[in-house]
Amino acid sequence: MSLGYALRRIVEEYPLARLDPPAGHPLAAVIRRGAPDELRAALEPIDGPFLVKGSPGRGSHWAAIPWIAVFDPAVTTSATRGYYLVYLFPANREAVHLSLAQGTVAAIRSHGPAAGAHLRASGAALRTRLSDFADALPNAAIALGSAGELPEGYEAAHILGLTYALADLGDERRLRRDLAAAVAAYRALKARGGLDLPCSPKAR
Repeated sequence: MSLGYALRRIVEEYPLARLDPPAGHPLAAVIRRGAPDELRAALEPIDGPFLVKGSPGRGSHWAAIPWIAVFDPAVTTSATRGYYLVYLFPANREAVHLSLAQGTVAAIRSHGPAAGAHLRASGAALRTRLSDFADALPNAAIALGSAGELPEGYEAAHILGLTYALADLGDERRLRRDLAAAVAAYRALKARGGLDLPCSPKAR
């Protein structure tokens, strides 16, 4: 299996997999272990450390939007807070988003109904901070095609990234090249102040 193949399996199989319980489902194992293993292998040429996690959902429920994330442990070890890299799988199309994203749940807890507006404003300021990555990671917004607090929060939390159509996932060299660029942006954000912005409370 390769990173592209693992991502493609999730894109293609997730809609049908959701008709069955996730417990013991082969695709849940791909999301939790197979795809993260391939992502770790793709990260090996890049100096770490990195923590990689995948989530198909919790308990007996599939996630509306499954994800595979890369965390710098010095920044965060959870998708709920800080900022991180993540592959997100839209519900409404055969595609994958690679996103440098802000922690959604922490923003919801801190800002309540205003979390989306806070995340979008913060993301716009952070894109300015990372303007030298605009060519390599041109997506300033993503659409996940699913209603709900978390999917809409993921959309608002996006800073910059890329979107792959299904056909793009066969180009392993491109996937690894883009991953290296995304890691560089992640590290640049850390070096340039992280989520701390002028006149903005420190993110937790």
